[in-house]
Amino acid sequence: MKIAVLSGKGGTGKTLVSVNLAAAANHANYLDCDVEEPNGHLFFKPVDIQSEDISIKIPVVDKMLCNGCRKCVDFCKFNALTYIYDRLVVFESMCHSCGGCVLLCKEDALTEKTKNIGVVQRGVSENVNVATGILNTGEASGIPIIKNLLNYSNENDKYTFIDSPPGSACTTMESIKDADYCILVAEPTIFGVHNLSMVYELVNLFGKPHGVILNKCLDEKNPAEEFCIENNIKILGKIPFEDELGKLNSNALIAVRENEKYYSLFSNLLKIVSKEVTK
Repeated sequence: MKIAVLSGKGGTGKTLVSVNLAAAANHANYLDCDVEEPNGHLFFKPVDIQSEDISIKIPVVDKMLCNGCRKCVDFCKFNALTYIYDRLVVFESMCHSCGGCVLLCKEDALTEKTKNIGVVQRGVSENVNVATGILNTGEASGIPIIKNLLNYSNENDKYTFIDSPPGSACTTMESIKDADYCILVAEPTIFGVHNLSMVYELVNLFGKPHGVILNKCLDEKNPAEEFCIENNIKILGKIPFEDELGKLNSNALIAVRENEKYYSLFSNLLKIVSKEVTK
């Protein structure tokens, strides 16, 4: 059962929800696909860590063989190649590593080199298998790292929680494409509604079953809740805005492991999500 947790921006509570749901499960996999700023490992503090470098292929030009035909330039839809001052130039940050330019070149002027873009770290935290993707600073895309992460799961574990990148860009799309269910985390503000609408549109585009967890709830008007009611979106539950929970979270402590009240809260949320997935 693959459950992706999304939010329209960072700081909404996506990691809070995914980490605590994973910890509340009997056995689970936690995949941190927020590869630009992963922080789930700060809570889980996994041990027995194993690392795997993630690399991509980048074209390299042999200037002596290139005849300037520009066929590769015309082929590349990502503008990673251009011909300037009688020489072919590769913009590595624009390359999507499709390899098409190398196959197209009849002069064999293009080959490929390996470029490291980041790392995947795997470890264990009590009952949770933790996998974290870390993108090197300055790299354009973390999709190859996310693809590697999504291949990691223990088949003996019922749940796999995917901590998706915030927003609705390509990396978020990659993280949810094989998910069985999507949890959207929302804040109780007008700005929170805007962010919620972004990921709501995304999961509908992908045809993914979904529901919303409302975070930082107070006993007052909640625009995010009103948005869910107006759009007939399932509200899975509410997380209260409490000092105690905030302190646990700010100290990188997993609430369900520290407080029975929060264990009960997230266990009940997990039961509700499980029923939604199996409908």
